[in-house]
Amino acid sequence: MRNHTRVAGHFGELMQGRIGPDGPVALISLPCPILTVEAWHRPGRGLSIHGSGQRLVDPGRARRFLRLLGADLSGSVRLRATMPAGGGAGASTASLVALARLAAPDTSPMRLAAACLSCEGASDPLMFGAPERILWASREGRILRRLPALPRLDVLGGFLGPHRRTDPADSAFPDISDLIVPWENAAEGGNLAKLAELATVSARRTMTLRSGGSGAEDALMKDLGALGFVIAHTGSLRGYLFAPGRIPTGARAVLREAGYRGVLKFGVGGRGCPTRSF
Repeated sequence: MRNHTRVAGHFGELMQGRIGPDGPVALISLPCPILTVEAWHRPGRGLSIHGSGQRLVDPGRARRFLRLLGADLSGSVRLRATMPAGGGAGASTASLVALARLAAPDTSPMRLAAACLSCEGASDPLMFGAPERILWASREGRILRRLPALPRLDVLGGFLGPHRRTDPADSAFPDISDLIVPWENAAEGGNLAKLAELATVSARRTMTLRSGGSGAEDALMKDLGALGFVIAHTGSLRGYLFAPGRIPTGARAVLREAGYRGVLKFGVGGRGCPTRSF
């Protein structure tokens, strides 16, 4: 049992959609070292959960989750997230994973995923060490495919518009089955430009289906000289993809002027290179 832990969320998805018209909803996560849930435990009687004013996880759900893991946790738990619930950064899943790491740190990722799925009906793959390297069926809690490592890339983005929590019954996603093999080939070859293009195609398909299009994102991508853009397919995150070191000076201000909140930048990818913030 631990007294403190931190779980990284993600910056939406590099792609998300159905694998075939009637297939499972699947995603490739974009890990983010800045958007995190931190948890502290103080032993005591009963179990109380304090979310630092955020609606992260209620005690009833926490107890059910811990029972599913066969874990016991009593006392006071304080959770603090650096991302809003409903932003598409995985706050809900990260909160449950943080509880598990406090109470049962040796629990396997697949068992954690099954417990998250049982409690919420959907799960981000944040319990895995490299979530960007799996094609994840988020409503089924299973790995559909192992993927190659990403080349290095930098990300700039933030939250735009209202937050929206994931509805596990929502299956209104476009078919992305045609994008998976090209993604594998581009990642294996370290072709960042192609990966950014594929992520953009996936984002555009979702936005066309759900919100009428991606005109504003396309314009900003061009203005910033980005290789592509990503979104939280069920949240408010929007981000722009760059070759390492190529985010232009003043780009943060451009996003803030366009209405983005909580603007941040970070880097991911590269064989042997951890996700990093700067």
